[in-house]
Amino acid sequence: MKKKMRNPLWKRLPRELVGDIGKYLVIFLFMTATIGFVSGFLVADESMLEAYDESFEKYRIENGNFTLDSQATEEKLEELEQEGVTIYENFYLDEPVDVDLDGTSDGTMRIFKKREEVNLVCLMKGTFPETADEIAIDRMYADNNSLAVGDTITVGGKELKITGLVALSDYSALFSDPGDLMFDSVKFGVSVLTPEGFAAFSDTHMKYCYSWLYEKEPADDTEEKEMADDFLEVLTAKADISGYLPRYLNQAIRFTGDDMGGDKAMVEVLLYILIAIMAFVFAVTTNNTIQKEAAVIGTLRASGYTRRELLLHYISLPILVTILAAVIGNILGYTVFKGIVADMYYGSYSLPTYETRWNAEAFCLTTLVPFVIMAIINVVLIRGKLKISPLRFLRKDLGSTRRSKAVRLPNFKFFNRFRIRILIQNRASYLTLFIGIVFANILLLFGMMMSPLLSHYQEETINNMLAKYQYILSVPDELDVEENSLLGMVQKLLMPSLETENENAEKFCMESLKMIPEKEGKDGESITIYGIEPDSKYVEADFSGLSEKGVLLSDGFQQKYGIKTGDTISLKEPYGSKTYEFQVGGFYDYPGALAFFMPAENFRRLFGKKEAYFNGYFSDEELTDLDDDYVTTTITQDDLTKVSRQLDVSMGEMFQLFNVFSLILFALLIYLLTKLIIEKNASSISMVKILGYKNREIVSLYLVSTTWVVIFSVLASFFFATELIKDIYIFMMSEYSGWLTLYIEPSIYGKMFALGMLVYALVAVLQFRSIKKIPMDEALKNVE
Repeated sequence: MKKKMRNPLWKRLPRELVGDIGKYLVIFLFMTATIGFVSGFLVADESMLEAYDESFEKYRIENGNFTLDSQATEEKLEELEQEGVTIYENFYLDEPVDVDLDGTSDGTMRIFKKREEVNLVCLMKGTFPETADEIAIDRMYADNNSLAVGDTITVGGKELKITGLVALSDYSALFSDPGDLMFDSVKFGVSVLTPEGFAAFSDTHMKYCYSWLYEKEPADDTEEKEMADDFLEVLTAKADISGYLPRYLNQAIRFTGDDMGGDKAMVEVLLYILIAIMAFVFAVTTNNTIQKEAAVIGTLRASGYTRRELLLHYISLPILVTILAAVIGNILGYTVFKGIVADMYYGSYSLPTYETRWNAEAFCLTTLVPFVIMAIINVVLIRGKLKISPLRFLRKDLGSTRRSKAVRLPNFKFFNRFRIRILIQNRASYLTLFIGIVFANILLLFGMMMSPLLSHYQEETINNMLAKYQYILSVPDELDVEENSLLGMVQKLLMPSLETENENAEKFCMESLKMIPEKEGKDGESITIYGIEPDSKYVEADFSGLSEKGVLLSDGFQQKYGIKTGDTISLKEPYGSKTYEFQVGGFYDYPGALAFFMPAENFRRLFGKKEAYFNGYFSDEELTDLDDDYVTTTITQDDLTKVSRQLDVSMGEMFQLFNVFSLILFALLIYLLTKLIIEKNASSISMVKILGYKNREIVSLYLVSTTWVVIFSVLASFFFATELIKDIYIFMMSEYSGWLTLYIEPSIYGKMFALGMLVYALVAVLQFRSIKKIPMDEALKNVE
């Protein structure tokens, strides 16, 4: 039996690898790091997502909760439980917390009794409290405020010792209010006390919250919504509820899972775009190699080698590098990057402990998919070159069409005409460079714009605050009763608690409504309706010319929904079906919330309130003479700026990662493609040296043309990146409640240009050294 001869082309691969080790090494390192991070991200994301999904059963997370104005009787609860639910007490208190014991409040602590039946607590470190003066606080809140087990904090005026760090299963994201745009893990925390410790607090700030679990779990989201709507109808008929929050609308529970699921898709797309860019770089460099080895290929084809054999040879190294990068990247993903990603999630969310799990899907997505992308792009781009006949290879006639006349250029100076010729000859490489720079600058712009955007939002919010304090009252100014009746006399006793002697205070009316959702199963966004007194010194709005139902919209609402003056907007009650129509009469500069402003007189008429009705105060001074029992909420600067504060804490490291990553991609593409152009023109450079040109003159010939392309690409990328970022930002913000005005600080473009040119200058220095190393005899080797 004849032994098949080994293909001698395989012997060339190690020599080609060593001969171009710089190119293969930088691409290998970049792909390894990219695949490693994505693999680690997917593994950590999926492991934590599975732990999150399992927590619903493991920790008996509620199907929803409702809040009453007072504690329900046992008979009332038993009556409600006839609807196929089990109801549990889940009372809580919102108390001021002082973490550094300096006597001033550092935020709000929501305290619960330790749960035993529903919404169970995961102990992360330390122990649960055992005495009335001990407390276990949320782990992430502790990290953000530099607290540890053994420290002492003051909550509601009581000193408590921290015995443990915990994760409350129904507060994986620390939303103090479900209508907030963003959670707040810096100024808002949750904690558990012993029953004795909880009872030691006054019930002034008590929220009579009840959690429920269905006896039979809903089969899907649609059935869950139907069951929640049915239960709401029963509740409103049998009890006076002040709050109702089914699980599928509870941001504190759902936000974490939704966010982790959304991150996965984004990271996968990022990986595939980067692999595609690397594949194009490989294909362009391989085509250059084919052009350089045209005579050799022609000889091999004439000797009987098929196009398939040559194609396999030229795509072997790109595919081998991809496979090796995928294998090592996955190893790093499971060992190094997984922990980095998990720490990022633990820095944003109050998640329970998790176990790393083998993720077959992640392995396929980070190994098979990059392999397929690399193979397809290289085969498509290289195969066309290899279709040329052996004779044309031998003649080095590799043009796709018959040789055409050279492009006639204007009568420029010799050096400029030479540079233009270089641009024309290397247009494919420069096009790849342009696309890569645009993509890199999209990432860089996103990373660099977010911190100034958050600072600008915070500054604008503070500058446009309606007042330093907004007090929302739980009892109206006047009760609709006769003055001499028993309730009338009670009203007189209550009146002092609703009035203030502070002349700085100004009354206003407020109501919360919701947008009518466009899609079934979605919850409408909360909108605050303000009724403003005439000649207000806090809201300097021009209400003249407004119709009875006319309103001024906050500018954030207008930007998010694209509303115009004259449009009609319908809103509905939060826990009912009654709808209200408003006519847009103009806009008011208020970035703090999505809000409508209307005259107080029209407000009272629209909502059926008495003439003197009010339920809030604006004030630039703290009102100390209001009865705490009737102050539902106090809105201050900390409440309005929690979004920017939390995003900076949660995403600050991610923004820096975007910056570093995009600069590395920028440098990599410039290095590889300028290297390619110099290698492609090695014979010409050698000939120019023979003609007596100095290295500096040669650099001005070859690198200046690349400099033109880089400068043009960077400047043009600003336009493309900005337009794309606008679309991405609007889409991203449409998924959240509220609005952050898009702001791109003008100086960012200057910084991006300077960084790009600095990176290019470093690469140019390396390429200058490459030009110096090209020998004069290179031109003599290729004389035809």
